[in-house]
Parts: sequence; structure tokens; C-alpha cells
Amino acid sequence: MKTIGIFYGSATGTTADVARRIARYMGVGEEDIHDVSKVGPSKLGDYAKLVLGSSTWGSGEVEDDWYSFLDGAQSLDLRGRKIAIFGCGDETMSDTFCNAIGIIYDRLKGTGADFVGEYPADVYTFDHSAASHDGTMRGLALDEVNHPEYTEGRIRDWAEIVRTA
Repeated sequence: MKTIGIFYGSATGTTADVARRIARYMGVGEEDIHDVSKVGPSKLGDYAKLVLGSSTWGSGEVEDDWYSFLDGAQSLDLRGRKIAIFGCGDETMSDTFCNAIGIIYDRLKGTGADFVGEYPADVYTFDHSAASHDGTMRGLALDEVNHPEYTEGRIRDWAEIVRTA
């Protein structure tokens, strides 16, 4: 079993770029970075630690390629695996900021995996997010639209948290 696999859905390329930046900090090679539109959910079973990423679209939904992937993934037995989630969003969409993180969490919490990589919620400005829980985000939320200046530091810090979890 490989150590870390990164899986992302990206319509515009932003989440794909972030996935590769996270991979650099975690020491993950290109062969272990997967676009969910090109692999099946069973590929998750190849890894001990899963890093999953999606942008938030429309009225607070995951990127389109995630729907069928999550349908298959939620029926997997992922006990013994760790899942970390990241998402790209826009803080001006303050009622749905990075909802995709929360949606992925909700869809996969029944798989038996352990979730790692929570991030403080107080560094963001939003009214509501499905990713927010008890003062933390269920993963790393990034706003490349309004706050790209924070992205690199947040990726670096979060990658270390996830890598050592």
C-alpha cells in the first residue's frame, strides 16, 4: 500500500494546481495525484492516507466530477485509512464558503476512515459553511480569488499537519 494519494476535481484548473502544490509539500509524486474524472473510487484503496480536494460551485456544491466518484467511494470500507480534505472557494460567497469540504466529509464519514487535517475557522470571513464545525474547518479552505497571498503559507502548514497525522 502506498502512503499518500491526492485526489481532486477541478473545472478551471485552480484545484488541480493546489493539489500539485500540496503534493510538493508532502513529497507526493505526480503518479500519486489523481483527477477523479479519470480514476475510479476503488483507487482510494491503494493508499493509507487520502488527500481529497474540490472547489465549491453553484449554490454550494462539489465540482461536477465528484458526484459519481463519491457515489462509489461512500460504499467502500476505508477503515485504517486517513482522509484529509481541502477545498477552493470564494469568501464573498459567505453562505456557502468551501461547502465542498463538508459535503465530501459527510459523504465519506460512513466509510470507517479517520479524518485528519482540521484547520482553524477564525482565519476566514464567512457566514456559513458546511465545512465548519465547532470552530474549525473540516479541512483546508483556500480562497484563490480574494486572498491568494495566504495560500502558500496555509498549504505549507496544513501539509505538515496532514503528513504527520
